[in-house]
Amino acid sequence: MYIPDPNRVDDPAKVRAFIHAHGFATLVTQKDGIPCASHLPVLLDEGEGSHGSLRGHMAQANEQWRQFRPNQEVLCIFHGPHSYISPSWYESKVAVPTWNYATVHVYGFPQTIEDPTVLRKIVVETTAVYESKMTSGGGLELQEDLVAALLKTIVGFSIRITRNEAKFKFGQNRTREDQEAMLSVLASAKDPDSRALAEFIRNQKA
Repeated sequence: MYIPDPNRVDDPAKVRAFIHAHGFATLVTQKDGIPCASHLPVLLDEGEGSHGSLRGHMAQANEQWRQFRPNQEVLCIFHGPHSYISPSWYESKVAVPTWNYATVHVYGFPQTIEDPTVLRKIVVETTAVYESKMTSGGGLELQEDLVAALLKTIVGFSIRITRNEAKFKFGQNRTREDQEAMLSVLASAKDPDSRALAEFIRNQKA
């Protein structure tokens, strides 16, 4: 990924927090030079290896898991908030349209998980993570017969992380006045993506 220096994020804590917050990822593999992608919820395990590992599951019918090779890296892309940026928002008038966003690319070596106990743990933990974000906050008790049936139709996987690339593009090359003008428009925009980007940028500056 092309990352100009002002947009590069090297802080491991920020990268980990981003992955935890934006866990619905795009998993990219390849077979015979042909790329393949799936969109999946993925969990970060910080305690495994020097960079941690990713864990998730996909449908058995999804042929992508058969492309996993222990010596071939895969790419997992975590998408954050993003929005179109109009040059008309800036205080200074010498500018062109652009797109601001936050994203993290994670590379690592994959392996499938065949142990039903470990696979069940992935399903339960994934459910718990996203149920905890619901307004009710009460959690969800999965029925054992449904879980048992589900485990027969999915494949678990883990990815031992080898490296990360993080890019937060917020107009850091613009003046402070331009950045504040941009944030003002984003924060008051009708679409939720723009407002989410404004909130994310504000939190990074806090």
